[in-house]
Amino acid sequence: MNAIILEYPDSWLVPMATDASHFAKDAKMAAAVKLFEVGKLTSGQAAQFAGVGRQEFLLDCRQWGVDSVNWDADEIGTEFTTPLPGRT
Repeated sequence: MNAIILEYPDSWLVPMATDASHFAKDAKMAAAVKLFEVGKLTSGQAAQFAGVGRQEFLLDCRQWGVDSVNWDADEIGTEFTTPLPGRT
């Protein structure tokens, strides 16, 4: 397993009204969300990177201003016109 070390001054924590552990969690989530948004990581990989479950990650994307799905018009049309198995 590889690691990333981020250095920052303690003075950054005061205006954010947070502590080091919460800042680290937010920084990991921010990086994971951005990597997911630009297509570098799948939602599962991004969730693992952030240290949360996939469902929690997808739900948290909205807080970061990122859509958890990115379908084009054809994909949306197919999704809502294809009958579920066993249903007609």
